Formats: sequence, C-alpha cells, structure tokens
Amino acid sequence: MGKAADLKRDDLVGIRGAPHIVEDLKVSTPSARGAATLYRFRFRNLVTKAKVDLTCKGDDPFDGIAFEKRPVQFLFAQQDVYTFMDEEDFSQFTLLRAEIEEQAEFLVENTEGLQALVADGRILALELPASVTLEIAACDPVLKGATATGRFKPATLQTGLVVQVPEYLTPGEKIRVDTRTRKFVQRA
Repeated sequence: MGKAADLKRDDLVGIRGAPHIVEDLKVSTPSARGAATLYRFRFRNLVTKAKVDLTCKGDDPFDGIAFEKRPVQFLFAQQDVYTFMDEEDFSQFTLLRAEIEEQAEFLVENTEGLQALVADGRILALELPASVTLEIAACDPVLKGATATGRFKPATLQTGLVVQVPEYLTPGEKIRVDTRTRKFVQRA
C-alpha cells in the first residue's frame, strides 16, 4: 500500500499478515519544531472483526493486500443469512448478519451499488455506497407549524435503523441516509 501519510478511510492494508480496513484516521501536527506529524488510525481486522488502534509517523510503511472489488447486489435476507449476487458472473453467495453487522442496517432488497472486497476467493467485507434510500417506518406525527429548517425527531427506518429527521417528515416517505455518518441527508 505504501506509507501512513497516503492512507485514507476504507483503504485495505496488511498488519501482521492479516487484512485490515481503515475505519477512522486523525492527523495531529505537533507545534514543536522538528516534530513529526502523527497519524492515529483505527483499523478493523476483516477476519476476526477486532479493532486495532495504531499511531504512526507519515513515512511508516504498511503492507499491501492483494484484493479485488466486485460489484454485488443484495437480494434478500432470511433470518440472519443475507444473500448477494455478483453482478459480473451472476453467482450468489451468503453472509451471516454477524459478518456484516454494521452494514446490515442499510440493506434492503435489490440494493445496488455495493462492492465486495475479495481476497484469495474469500469475501472479506462489503463496501456500501456513500448514501442509500430508505423508507421511514415509524416516527412521531407532524407538528403543526413544523418548518423545513425546524427541529428534528427520531425516525425508525424500514431496516430498524433510527436516525434524526426533520419533524415535517411522515411514515412512508423515502429519505437518503449517509452510510458513513448514519445521518439524514435529504428526501428521496
């Protein structure tokens, strides 16, 4: 992959021979002369799902991982088993909810724009699009006089995800949700 300074969120690297994805990164520049910029990373091991926190200097090297991204489509879920289809060869594969716990709240039938990270013929992780369209399943009723720039209220979406939405929205409406921040973006 290269140096710590080149890494960004969602990049894959090898740490002690295991594939890890960059979940979070913070850069701090000390004010002392000659002090090196520090990069604080939070990685997630794609095999064990364990979190790893590392602090590095900008020129610290990381191992690369041989992987490919394949476009996939979410088809359906039965209990805790999620079925996907590879859009290139139309083969199907399944993942357990425990393997995709954080992404599962954004998946509805026929979701497109997903990428599967594959290494050595094994699915390591799913990469979600920047935002997805979900339907509001339940929320408090609209208050008289609610405005577009007004207050927010919690809304439960069709997948069970709870987000804060403007109070003028009602159940049945579709909204766009940012998959990285888990926040309301706009009406769909």
